[in-house]
Parts: sequence; C-alpha cells; structure tokens
Amino acid sequence: MPSPATHPAYPAGLRLAGRKVVVLGGGQVAQRRLPALLTAGADVLLVSPSATASVEAMATAGELRWERRPYRAGDLEGAWYAIVATDDADANDAASAEAEERRVWCVRSDDADAASAWTPASGHSAGVTVAVLTTEPAERDPRRTAAVRDSLLRALDEGRVAVPRQAGGESPRVALVGGGPGDPDLITVRGRRLLAEADVVIADRLGPRDLLAELPPHVEVIDAAKIPYGRAMAQEAINEALITHAKEGKTVVRLKGGDPFVFGRGMEEAQALAAAGIPCTVVPGISSSVSVPAAAGIPVTHRGVAHEFTVVSGHVAPDDPRSLVDWPALARLRGTLVILMGVDKLGAIAEALVRHGRDPETPVALIQEGTTAAQRRVDARLETAAETARAHDVRPPAVIVVGAVAALGA
Repeated sequence: MPSPATHPAYPAGLRLAGRKVVVLGGGQVAQRRLPALLTAGADVLLVSPSATASVEAMATAGELRWERRPYRAGDLEGAWYAIVATDDADANDAASAEAEERRVWCVRSDDADAASAWTPASGHSAGVTVAVLTTEPAERDPRRTAAVRDSLLRALDEGRVAVPRQAGGESPRVALVGGGPGDPDLITVRGRRLLAEADVVIADRLGPRDLLAELPPHVEVIDAAKIPYGRAMAQEAINEALITHAKEGKTVVRLKGGDPFVFGRGMEEAQALAAAGIPCTVVPGISSSVSVPAAAGIPVTHRGVAHEFTVVSGHVAPDDPRSLVDWPALARLRGTLVILMGVDKLGAIAEALVRHGRDPETPVALIQEGTTAAQRRVDARLETAAETARAHDVRPPAVIVVGAVAALGA
C-alpha cells in the first residue's frame, strides 16, 4: 500500500449535521476549529480536562457536550470525524490509532503526516466556501494556504472573481446597502460584494463615492444626492427609481452613507418596495454616530466618564413644532450626546441644552468629513460651540459630540 505522505489529499466537503464529531483537547486549536463544526451542525463531544474560556462558554451555552477528563480508549466510538489536539503525545498517538482502526477521519494538530485528514484554510464569500490545501506534502505551509485563501476571498468580496447568478434565483432584487461613514474601506464585505454584482447603483452624496469608480462601465449610476439646502432628489423619486429598475429585472443597490436605518430613510424605501411586491435585502453599515468620533480619537463611552450615549438628529431645531426630540430630557443626561445633521442648528441646540441644565462648559467636538482624507476636528465648549463652528467654517457633513468624552484625544 502506498504511503499517504507521498500523495496529495483528496478534497471533499463533509456534511456533519447531526453526526458525532469528537474533539480531544480544549486549547487554542479547539477554540479555532469548534465554531465551524458547530456552524455545520455537528454533534460535538469535547474530551479534555480543561478548556479555554471561549471553549468553556460554548459548553455552558449547550452548543457542545464536554467531558472533563483525558482521552481514553473508546472515545471515538460512533464518530464520523475527529480532531486530536491535546498536549499529550501518547494520547494523540493512541487516539490516532483508534481512529484508523474505526475508520474515522482524523486531524492531528501535532503531526499532520500521521493524520488521515487535514484541515484546509477556509472561508466564505458570495455563497461560496473556499478551502485551500497544498498539493505537495513537502511544501505544506499553513501560512501559504491561508494567504491563497485570503487572496481568493478578497477577489470574491471585491467582485474581481465573478460568481454567476443561479438560474431561477430571486429576481428582481434590491439591496439597501449601508456604505459606512465615507472611507471606502469601511463598507462591509457583504455590501462591497453586492455593489460589485449590481446593474444599477442609486448613490447618496454621503456614501463611499470612491467605490463608484470601481464599477464596470455597464453599471448605471444614479445620483440621489441630497445636498443640504440645495438640489435634492425627492424621496418619492428615489423610491420610484428603485421600483422601476427592479421591475426591469435588474439588480439594484441603493448605496447610502452610514447605516440605512440610522437617519437614512431606509425603512421608507423598504416599505415602498414591499408595497410594490419587490423583495429587499438590508445590509447594515457602520454608523457615523460612533465611527466618526472614533476616527477622531473620541470614544462615545469610557469607563468612569460616560456609561451611555444618545444619538439624535439635529436637522430640526429644538423649538420647531416638528421636532420629536425631548431636549429637556437630553440636557439632564450625564452621558455622551452625538448629534448628526446639526451644524446649521447648533446654536439653538446648545442654547436649549444649557437652558435645561447642561453645563455650558461641557466639551464639544465637531468632526467634519470624518474618516475621509478631508477629516478635521474642531474643539469647543457647549456655550460657544456655534460661534466656534462659524469661526472655523465647519460645514456638513459633520458629527457633533457633546460630553466629557469630547475632551479625550483632543
């Protein structure tokens, strides 16, 4: 019989749902391998005298069974697959021998050549699982396989490797994609992949505009910019564009700044699509309410300083009858107040907060064009924040942070 060490591994996808898998050892190897086994639906038995905190939490949550003891003969009875990852070489050899006798595919963390199976470097993107193994035993290097996997996943995520749409799949379809605060690298992996698959992109001014340059020439880009106090595409027109292009059988991405459901009118668009009988996928984005302060060195919460933060829209002044914000209540809070779309109304907002009890000396930070190359930060006090903003010509888009945390990282 030829030696397994001289032949490449045969790739196969194991369907482990409901099938017994034995993991020997509760250390770092188990911590890395267990999540994928649990996602696959495996019936996992962990045998180990001890475990890392993360592995123990999986057992406590009932995701797996844990027998707190060393390996003993017979542990692999009824198993379909085994991972041997203890720090006891004799136990590893004995378990590997038992696996061979019982014809259980066995991975060994200490000696790959003695194993009957190898764990590939794997990942998921675009509904595809990528698993990489080296074909030459002499060149087996986990760093190399991980690098190949990562390159393939990046190519899938960025749309550089096409994944044909399944015939008869959901069509038309619309995705409401949160693009994040502006830096194109801060869009989610799923959002970037859907953008690469789009036929039509309806883009906001505050979305990651640099990503539009990467779209293929056939993609139609519709400018839905809502420029403050200037030209604007009515929300009804945006809804109609989404519906019209989707009914034409096109894949439509509504690219929005931040998160679609945080002052993004995403629900209005989802409701309009639902009324038209068009399925819609919502892809959350990184909200500027937390990401922009972070990019400027400001944590919206900090131990001993702020145990809460509140995000509020400032596009309507406190004394405007249309305002839905309880400004007196906000003034009484001790935590951080993050104001979006509030540059123009900052004077009225600051006056209302001070009038209802907020300390006029409260630190304020204004971050304009956060996470982009044009980002700048202006620091002020609540009482003079509007005057400072005017003096420094702070313009939208800008995030305003009110609270003691605004003094951090100044």
